[in-house]
Amino acid sequence: MADDLRDQIEDAGWVVRDAGEGFELTPKPSFTVYPTVASVPVPSARTREGTTGGPAAVPTGDAGPGGGGASTGDAGRRDDEGGGRDGKGLPAASFEASHPGGRQAVVGDAARPPGVDDGTAEETGVDSMVASQVLWDSSLATSRMDEGLSVATTVEDHDKAPPTVATVALIVDGHPSDLRKCVDALIAHSDAKILALDLGNVDGAGTALNELVERHPDRIKAWHVAETPHWRGGSAGWGASRNKLLELDTGDVHVAMETSTILDGDAITPLVSAVTGDVVAAGWKGVDPDDGGRDWHEAGPGEVRGLLGYLLAVRRDKALSVGGFPEKARYYRNADLEFSLTLPGKMVVPEKDLPVHQERHRGYHDVDEEYRDRESRRTYERVMERLRSTGR
Repeated sequence: MADDLRDQIEDAGWVVRDAGEGFELTPKPSFTVYPTVASVPVPSARTREGTTGGPAAVPTGDAGPGGGGASTGDAGRRDDEGGGRDGKGLPAASFEASHPGGRQAVVGDAARPPGVDDGTAEETGVDSMVASQVLWDSSLATSRMDEGLSVATTVEDHDKAPPTVATVALIVDGHPSDLRKCVDALIAHSDAKILALDLGNVDGAGTALNELVERHPDRIKAWHVAETPHWRGGSAGWGASRNKLLELDTGDVHVAMETSTILDGDAITPLVSAVTGDVVAAGWKGVDPDDGGRDWHEAGPGEVRGLLGYLLAVRRDKALSVGGFPEKARYYRNADLEFSLTLPGKMVVPEKDLPVHQERHRGYHDVDEEYRDRESRRTYERVMERLRSTGR
């Protein structure tokens, strides 16, 4: 009966979502919304056979409460700058037209956030690492993007293959004004295609994304989910969201970018051009570990040990070969270092300064400090473990 009532309410143009101890009644959006990140279908033969991707989305009108949960591990990342980030999408009408079977997704109850472990990891010097990173993170306040280019099947062919249109991947976690500024700059200063993943239409950012899609249907594809970001009290993890964008991309070079990163010129082409030969990734900002690995310092131009996730381009096949971005990373901070250490090849920062700047990094500055430090520490423990295992 509860499901029937929700359907009737939805037919009347409203959506009921669980919220804390009660519920929220919000206007029904004009775009397709999937219940979780995991439920967004990847349009490939493997997905149709059920060997990859998450569960199929529930048809609108036949769904009960939004269920399931996107993959949310126990990790995070490391940034003290000032800015935010976002993802990829299609308007509902376009999506339905290209996916036979009609309306596939439902706006159900937003997935409830899992319990957060309040335990503190063993310190073993990690606190000093967090403090030192605050210094260099602040100094590196920058931005990032995601793009994709056509890469050949062999290294030799890849060396000869000319760059094609890039794909920039954005995670949309709120702050619609940041999203608009980021996308407007991408449209103005690059030929990149844009993929965006909206997490929960926080602050109306999903609605803003849909408007951008309608304005630039040839440049932007977007997906919307009911799950809100883990770093904003929801259950959608950063790593799981990044990996969904990686799976949805069809380009050879995948460019991960944050919405706090703003182009002042074409910064995409230099990154894509740098990903050739034995170079598997190139980024705007690079870092190297000090002796012992507990502190990192800014590095580059040239070859680096790690790339920061504000704006980095990576060969998509190489990223997929190592399992993509760290699935356990619920929060971005330090997750880019963990990802960098898994890549099988060289990483570089281009010789020439890229025409980009970063505005307020909301993913760091506007997140609860206790949450930020806890999730950052969890991820950095994995970074240290990987450093120790490689002996570098």
